[in-house]
Amino acid sequence: MSPKQQRGEATVEQLLTAALRVYATSGQQGFTVNAVTSASGVSLGSLYHHFGSFDGLAAGLYIRCLKQLCDEIFASVGRTRTARTGLRALVTAYLRFTVERRDVALFLHASAYSGYLAAHAEEIRAAKEAKLAAITEWLKPRIAAGEIADLPAPVLEVLVMGPVEETARRWLSSTYDIDLREAERILPDRIWRSLRPDPER
Repeated sequence: MSPKQQRGEATVEQLLTAALRVYATSGQQGFTVNAVTSASGVSLGSLYHHFGSFDGLAAGLYIRCLKQLCDEIFASVGRTRTARTGLRALVTAYLRFTVERRDVALFLHASAYSGYLAAHAEEIRAAKEAKLAAITEWLKPRIAAGEIADLPAPVLEVLVMGPVEETARRWLSSTYDIDLREAERILPDRIWRSLRPDPER
């Protein structure tokens, strides 16, 4: 990698790190291009050079945060041997990530439907599909073995990810009385039951 490329990567990292810090401390209202350039020490022209726009920076940050969360989850799931223990590992990893990397989790959950990501919806959708495909691949042999119901992939994703995502979102919002330890204990078995094949009639 050339020195110019190294400087470019360092600038991108500087901008993304500052953007996350601004969002964590100032919220969506304070998440502005001026706040990010000020916090990062990077010029507006350089931000536009690397990301095209402030929305492009926000999309880049969202995708980076998504990858961090998914990589953490799938590292935990990949160390398990059964579908049931894998689901428990997924729930535990997701909720622990939410607590330990609250800044990342907050940006993901609070920004998911924000206006500044709309222009990059296709890019974000592709990144999500690429990361969530790992869950589908992990589920395939369990479906083939009859441990898990053979359902459409989007339905499986909702059944697996939906409950834990909503739990994390409510905890992050601080407007709901959510006990994450209790959720970590209850959710895996409830999700497991929803994935089991229907009993023969």
